[in-house]
Amino acid sequence: MKKKFLYVTLFSFYLLSFFGCSDDEYTDPTPTNQAVYEDGEEFLAGRLTINSQTSNAFGRAIPGLSDEEQIFFGIGNSLFNQAWVSSPASTTARDGLGPTFNSRACTSCHSKDGRGLPITENILGSNGFLMRISMPGIGENGGPNPVTNYGTQIQDKANSGILHEAKIRATYEIIEGSYSDGETYTLQKPIYEIYDEQFGSLQDVLTSPRVGTQTIGMGLIDALPEASILAHADEHDADNDGISGKPNYVWDVKENQLRLGKYGWKANQPSLEQQVFSAFHGDMGLTTSFLPENNCPTSQVDCMNAANGGEPEVTDLQLERVVFYQRTLGVPIRRNFKDENVLKGKVLFNDLQCISCHQTKYIAGNSPSTPLIEGVVFNPYSDFLLHDMGEALADNRSDFKANGREWRTQPLWGIGLIKTINNHTFFLHDGRARNIEEAILWHGGEAENSLNEFKKLPKSQRQELIAFINSL
Repeated sequence: MKKKFLYVTLFSFYLLSFFGCSDDEYTDPTPTNQAVYEDGEEFLAGRLTINSQTSNAFGRAIPGLSDEEQIFFGIGNSLFNQAWVSSPASTTARDGLGPTFNSRACTSCHSKDGRGLPITENILGSNGFLMRISMPGIGENGGPNPVTNYGTQIQDKANSGILHEAKIRATYEIIEGSYSDGETYTLQKPIYEIYDEQFGSLQDVLTSPRVGTQTIGMGLIDALPEASILAHADEHDADNDGISGKPNYVWDVKENQLRLGKYGWKANQPSLEQQVFSAFHGDMGLTTSFLPENNCPTSQVDCMNAANGGEPEVTDLQLERVVFYQRTLGVPIRRNFKDENVLKGKVLFNDLQCISCHQTKYIAGNSPSTPLIEGVVFNPYSDFLLHDMGEALADNRSDFKANGREWRTQPLWGIGLIKTINNHTFFLHDGRARNIEEAILWHGGEAENSLNEFKKLPKSQRQELIAFINSL
């Protein structure tokens, strides 16, 4: 039988839960709390919340930056948006791209500091999509086991005269379902195929598709004390509530030791700085003082012998400015936060136990970039822990302590502005969900009971819950 595939060029997940984990013993979806506005709940980042709902809302700086800090922010923004070029080039400040890569700029993965695009069935560009790969077993420092000749990420593009590593194509399987009231729905399950491999077969490797997500509030997360995250951990479900939030401990390149993971779909990065220099290296092929070698397996001879753009290609000062920019991006104010349907949806969000994983009320610690962040009370709607999200969302690929069914709870702040900023509503780690409702319906594992209760709700209450999530 011949299969029709969507042929697309890959690039750089929003996984994880728009809908939180559930309490095994919860059975009554009827709201028990009063649907009332709480003073200040619209300020998701406390005093650092920005008052913007425009298409540039994710790219605004936190309030209160000094004149010098505003200059640093502007430089970081410029570096985040600039397109890098291959070496040698007359523009020496931005050469060094590749030799193999996924994208030329940070903004290609995070357009307007927002979400990337998945592979779509109309074969539109998939900027912001990439494929992690590995072999069974454990690699260096406890991380994924690299694939011989390839590493742990497919680079689908390359400079002139250099071979790209492979390409991706996809088709979608349609899954039908229905709510208790008889209304039907469809989900689309992506089926990926790696093809055009240049350095050996990749047909039997472990894979994990990812879509780039919005980068707001990153400085608050970076300043979050580890104890605040670990306070919610319950890896072995000691309280028997069906929720087993699990910390991931990952390799810190700078500190040369294992540390708590905070960033990434599997919580596989311990700091914002490492998240940034790892993206420079893996997505754009740019070296830093922390990862000084080209991203070229030794078998890729032309890649190994290609010209570089300096040692390192991203200077320490450039890296510092990009990290500063990321740390000082603000979080937009909520919308429609006093609307009756939104307030009712908030009650449902709590009663259906979404709040068990999508936690609020954290206090930021010290930030290495600015004193403005310390002490801020913020509500990201995440616990930054790993949760079993069920077989339907499993990638079956481990990443340090994260197994193939576990994903980090994705912060929900800003989710309702994705349509305005990025002109789409693709969600979850690989963008398979076409809207918030579908993102909820993909939940399983620890969220299975919450999902079942959601499906029992009348349509009016389902819409109220979605309205609340859209207000975040």
